[in-house]
Amino acid sequence: MKLKTMGHIYTEISLGNAASTEIEPVTVKALADTGALMLCIPEHIAVQLCLETTESREVTLADGKCASVPYVGSVNVRFGKRQCFVGALVLGTEVLLGAVPMEDMDLVLNPARREVTVDPASPNMPRARA
Repeated sequence: MKLKTMGHIYTEISLGNAASTEIEPVTVKALADTGALMLCIPEHIAVQLCLETTESREVTLADGKCASVPYVGSVNVRFGKRQCFVGALVLGTEVLLGAVPMEDMDLVLNPARREVTVDPASPNMPRARA
């Protein structure tokens, strides 16, 4: 799955409320960013999925500024046939897929093709490093 936009790598993922299967998941375009660790979602996605705020977290933003933001969860993240469960920081205007959920689903970035794919070394099942 690939969506191209000005040198950034975007991909389509599904986000769901892991605590409630009655709430329909949403499919979103996410910026894949290995420089970020966490899944970050805009407030309207957290509201739409009825995600519970469990605490506030202090974060350092890309511009070096610090902010206190809500931490919600648990979010079921799906990419193709792969999935993981993570908490999410609520900030920004677009979904940001950080290194933690990408590692958990064993996804890699292909800069030449500007796409997110499953790790070619483990095409059938995510491989974890324990």
